Amino acid sequence: MSFPLVRNPGEGTLYHYYDTIQEQVVSTSETRGVATVLRLTMRPSDAPPLHSHSREDESWVILSGRVRFWVGSASLDECDVHDAGPGAYIFGPRLVPHTFQPITSTAEVLQINNPGAIEGYFRSIGSADARHDTDHTDLLAQYGVTLLDGPPKA
Repeated sequence: MSFPLVRNPGEGTLYHYYDTIQEQVVSTSETRGVATVLRLTMRPSDAPPLHSHSREDESWVILSGRVRFWVGSASLDECDVHDAGPGAYIFGPRLVPHTFQPITSTAEVLQINNPGAIEGYFRSIGSADARHDTDHTDLLAQYGVTLLDGPPKA
């Protein structure tokens, strides 16, 4: 059952995702599948590869730091590039290729996925010494995610 909630920073469930800790601010089980919300504290090396989602839209709110977004093409070199600072809202509709990377030493970002099923992927990865996205292409495909190009250079 879905219900209203207020969740302050640090009150969500923490879990390992590669070599970072993510905070599950709102779970798909709390929203009847409508959304999942993560709080990410990212470094430049945490950038995902350029990818697209076939099942969900994705939004980000920049809480601190500055983040660069690449959108709109299957190649990083051909993407439109946008920089976003604190308070910025970014919307990435399904099927539109994208990636993002802090351009400051760290950035805090809220990531919102609608609907929220993708959280199963994030939670299943667990701890690792660094990102190894290409090791999980079969699992990503189960969630409708396609890798298109490498991550931006850190």
